[in-house]
Amino acid sequence: MTSATPPTSTSLSLPAPVPYPFNDQNGQGDGLGLHAAYADAREGAGMVRVRLPHGEPAWLATRYEDARLVLGDLRFSRAMALEGDEPRYNAARSKPSILSMDPPDHTRLRTLVSRAFTRHQVEGLRPWVRELTSRLLDGMVAAGPPADLVENFALPLPVQVICELLGVPASDRGRFRVWSDALLSTTRLTADELRENQDQLTDYLAGYVAERRADPRDDLMSGLIEARDAKDRLSEDELVSLCVAILVAGHETTASQIPNFVWVLLGQREEWQRLVDDPELVPGAVEELMRYIPLGAGAAFPRYAKEDVEVGGVLVRKGEPVVVSLGSANRDPARFEDPETLRFDRPANQHLGFGHGVHHCLGAQLARMELQEALRALVTKVPGLRIAGEPEWKRQMLVRAPRVLPVGW
Repeated sequence: MTSATPPTSTSLSLPAPVPYPFNDQNGQGDGLGLHAAYADAREGAGMVRVRLPHGEPAWLATRYEDARLVLGDLRFSRAMALEGDEPRYNAARSKPSILSMDPPDHTRLRTLVSRAFTRHQVEGLRPWVRELTSRLLDGMVAAGPPADLVENFALPLPVQVICELLGVPASDRGRFRVWSDALLSTTRLTADELRENQDQLTDYLAGYVAERRADPRDDLMSGLIEARDAKDRLSEDELVSLCVAILVAGHETTASQIPNFVWVLLGQREEWQRLVDDPELVPGAVEELMRYIPLGAGAAFPRYAKEDVEVGGVLVRKGEPVVVSLGSANRDPARFEDPETLRFDRPANQHLGFGHGVHHCLGAQLARMELQEALRALVTKVPGLRIAGEPEWKRQMLVRAPRVLPVGW
């Protein structure tokens, strides 16, 4: 009787970790290309062992099925990252937040805000968001070309939406941009600089919590305060950190993906023209672009094995971390036919652009709707949109996107 083939590694003979992220190794900080090392990793045996700039080595999941397993299986923990030397990009350690929680604490906090982001609630916002996109684009066009698409459209749109929901003034978006960039930085800031920015944003939102406590309104922050004060469903620190997470995550993906969408589509002009000719293709285009564009500069937010778990032929021992490359998983030919090609009609497009499992993006429905309205407005109002200069790319950040994108029409 033959025994089953054993997993490819044990805790006694681990392969030497390779430097990560791959893109930075070859000066590929600009643009949205996916490094060839990801394809090599998908085609290789098992998973690759990597070392991020800080923290202990980790396994890197690059295949779609492996990614879904690590993100969705409750045998993997985010909370354990706070207990050890978490693989990370910045020297500073992460502060506890909803992003570092496991159920049931994660479920408790997520439930408090999930009603604001249901499909029904989001669809109720669509007419207002459509009017907002129209107004922003009209203002940009009236000012004349060239214009920075980010500053005039991509950033103010999601900032105004999330500020309206949360209950803070969108006029402070310049400060939000600085703080958000700091929280998503990799090696650009020292640990002290990162903590200073974290503290500034926390203090800013704690001030608004105090204002709302004295003068409640019909916004998400007032609802969270009621859950804290009247129902004791979260602590004061949890309340403020949840507001921080909502503010940053609530605008960053959309603000980054709008210029990314435009950059990719104008680089494949026939695809842009398809949307101009038939705007009804926009919802499918948004899903396909979320799959196609590797937003993350690399894998982050490690999951720790709570027990021995086999992933892609590798035995991940209890206490070992795994980081997941969503961009690589979304280009896995084992899951997506012809993954390097944009296909707006791709069937069953179950991409991982918004994550998977208990930490699946809480605001996915809101981001989808904003991206749909933004793209629809662009192809209908400025069908002749074109790149009017070299973009300035975000550098040393967890996300990749133009910081400045000059356009004309």
